[in-house]
Amino acid sequence: MNAPCTSLTPSILPLRLEHVAYEFRGRTLLQDVNLTITAGGKTVLLGPNGAGKSLIMRLCHGLLAPTAGRITWAGGPIAWARDRQAMVFQRPIMLRRSVAENIEYPLSLRGFGRGLRRQRLREALQMAGLTNHANLPARLLSGGEQQRVALARAWVIRPEVLLLDEPTANLDPTATGAVEQVIEEFAQAGVKIIMTTHDLSEARRLADEIVFMHRGCVAEHQPARQFFGAPQSREGKAFLAGQLSW
Repeated sequence: MNAPCTSLTPSILPLRLEHVAYEFRGRTLLQDVNLTITAGGKTVLLGPNGAGKSLIMRLCHGLLAPTAGRITWAGGPIAWARDRQAMVFQRPIMLRRSVAENIEYPLSLRGFGRGLRRQRLREALQMAGLTNHANLPARLLSGGEQQRVALARAWVIRPEVLLLDEPTANLDPTATGAVEQVIEEFAQAGVKIIMTTHDLSEARRLADEIVFMHRGCVAEHQPARQFFGAPQSREGKAFLAGQLSW
């Protein structure tokens, strides 16, 4: 499997959020978020529902703009990094096309030649365990299979950073394991993983570092082993003990 990016390409990391806030209909959903995410490993945004995890992902991807503060990729604007980062949502969007056509679609948009599209498609299908599903209608697949299609679709553009918003939510254990295996494939190929979850078990399995969110704020940011062994924030301790009021 070829690495998505080479050392000759300037990195889009670090990702920095500086005094970021977001308001919607008079409600403050994020407040004074300061966060720096660097290259390497898997960063997991952990916290209860409503903590602001998914909102941060949408802001970093450029789907929304903060109402205060700024977000930069390697010091540049979000638009500068758009072609080097990809996002997969909790409920992936499937085109009314085959699995293969769904995966190949972003390459067509970018004007890649047929030969390169075919090569990357074969690699993505193999990586995601979807080779035997290539000609099936994507919308008829199970939830876990659709999530793997979305991951394969991200893979073909060779992102440096992959944003994953609750990628295994509502999946059964078998489907969760298959999706997590694909995530590990990305990480082993050198892709920076930034993902959200409220699932403690999944965070323990995947995370190299934890950003713990609570009520629109970053309550804690530290290596996963330290967070799970000795959380520093009161909210983090309560969350791990199952005592945090949502």
